[in-house]
Amino acid sequence: TTFGSKIRTQANLLVDALMKCQPSYVRCIKPNETKKAHDWEESRAKHQVEYLGLKENVRVRRAGYAYRRPFTKFLQRFAILTPETYPRWTGRDMEGCKHILNSVHMEPDQWQQGKTKLFIKNPESLFLLEETRDRKFDGYARAIQKAYRAYKARKDALQRRQEASDILYQKKERRRNSINRNFVGDYIGMEDKPHLRTFLAKRERVEFAAVCRKFDRRFKPADRYVLLTTKWLYLIGAEKIKKGPEKGKVVEVIKRKLDIASITSVSLSRMQDDFFVLHVGGEYDTLLECYFKTEFLTIYSKRFKALAGRDPTLRFDNNLTMAVKKEGWGGGGTRAISFQRGGGEVPVLKPSSKSLIVLIGAGLPADTRPSNKTRNPYQSQAAGKRQGYGRQRANSRGEQHVQNLSLTRGRAPSLHRHGAREKARSIVEEDKSYLSVPESGHKMPSRKAPPRPAKGKPAPPPKKAVPMVRAVYAYEAQDAEELHLKEGDMLELVKEDDSGWWKGKLRGKIGLFPYNYVEKI
Repeated sequence: TTFGSKIRTQANLLVDALMKCQPSYVRCIKPNETKKAHDWEESRAKHQVEYLGLKENVRVRRAGYAYRRPFTKFLQRFAILTPETYPRWTGRDMEGCKHILNSVHMEPDQWQQGKTKLFIKNPESLFLLEETRDRKFDGYARAIQKAYRAYKARKDALQRRQEASDILYQKKERRRNSINRNFVGDYIGMEDKPHLRTFLAKRERVEFAAVCRKFDRRFKPADRYVLLTTKWLYLIGAEKIKKGPEKGKVVEVIKRKLDIASITSVSLSRMQDDFFVLHVGGEYDTLLECYFKTEFLTIYSKRFKALAGRDPTLRFDNNLTMAVKKEGWGGGGTRAISFQRGGGEVPVLKPSSKSLIVLIGAGLPADTRPSNKTRNPYQSQAAGKRQGYGRQRANSRGEQHVQNLSLTRGRAPSLHRHGAREKARSIVEEDKSYLSVPESGHKMPSRKAPPRPAKGKPAPPPKKAVPMVRAVYAYEAQDAEELHLKEGDMLELVKEDDSGWWKGKLRGKIGLFPYNYVEKI
């Protein structure tokens, strides 16, 4: 308890603290005369620094080797820079330090090795080592993050796939190409379509976007952009301006905007088709055909439960009823949709005035579950560039590019890319066997000369008869892509369709018209 013992104890603690470090020299600077904390006299401290010779010591230190470290500690810190020294170096510590410095291509005049320590001359050389070390740790951290994110993405994909399977389990047959696919969400490329963002609220997140087919009261199909956000369901389609300076211009407008909580129920069949009906309380219903219906129903169910606080109502029956919109003095009422067993995976539509019959073949059993395996995204380059479900719709119906799908009807689907290339190659390529070198003792095959043209002018090919139809009744066009018919008009028949809407040409314009308004000639 004496002053001497206190001073001795404090001195021992100071020596222990200094021995844990490696100081080259110690100089004490007295900051003030008041012996109070946080009281700094700059002029007094500067005077002591100058007269203690600290500047000269730093200058001499920089002129020599600024960094001095034992081999063992240097190797422990920078062993990660080379695969030979990390995680374990089996040789001498001196040789390990030399190998690290050579691997970073440090100039020989920048470092020296003593008996127990390594000396580095310039601080810039030390900064190079520290920066290389940080880059190594950053690369390893990125690799760990990448592996974890891939694992988390595969786990989430399996969970979403299981949730989607639970919705349709034991209730609806499944298509072979939809049971094990990954969910993408954006199938139209919202980043490339900023004009669609103008219909949404600010910072409104789109959870599902795809091109679907919407059927009206006469079961006439029309393409629609279906956007499902956190609160709203948007149906966006094309419409022709009827008045004003831009009359006749086709623009995209919101055809319908629904609050997700206002959709009372969704009706589906028990077969493998893609049709479903959205029932809205107090309003008309909407019949849609969407290739990604399972993903749509999964996201819709989550959003509906978050907004309404309960599970949505999903009805499964092969005989559905749809309430149609009332227009003017007429309209309204209901339409019936019947699903029957057909012979293929492509649905065949047979519409009539107030009913629609859909014929489709058998799919996978209703109790089919997805597999627990997910596709490795890193193998996509070896298997060819993955088109993805958002960029291309490929199944037995043929490939239809959803990304480039315009909001027009009657457009022929594009050919399979590889199939078209192979077909063109088989047509363009000619027999090049005459270019091969013959073997010894064999005659080289000669190239056949083209046949000579016959004498005289060749007869022109017979003209192909164009099928014609006559309008029996007058028809008022109700869409930008329909033809306005008058009784007695003569049309060129371009294409017949099972949906009941034929394509024809009238006065140079090609459009759609109902088949029961005309008769063939």
